Amino acid sequence: MDAAELIRDARSSAGLTLRQLGESAGTSHSTLAAYESGAKSPNARTLHRVLTAAGYAVDVELRARQRGTSEFTRGAELEAVLELAAAFPARHSERLEAPVFGYGGLTT
Repeated sequence: MDAAELIRDARSSAGLTLRQLGESAGTSHSTLAAYESGAKSPNARTLHRVLTAAGYAVDVELRARQRGTSEFTRGAELEAVLELAAAFPARHSERLEAPVFGYGGLTT
């Protein structure tokens, strides 16, 4: 979810007009309209101020991503993927069936 959606949803859920939220947040309604349309992007401090004025608490959590530094080592990550794959049912036929592709107009 981006800043435009956050502001639009918070204002709408709070039942506020652009003017009301702008007055509470200390910014103009035209600036809020630009934020909601995505024409402008607020900085983190402004986003926090606007969402707080709409009656919402803003919490930020930093987590490591799967790439780079992660809570999983590569081996543990692979093990987790294999365990997940083993949970899916598999149907195997005794004979491998695959389409026959021609090469240079000849088929095998």
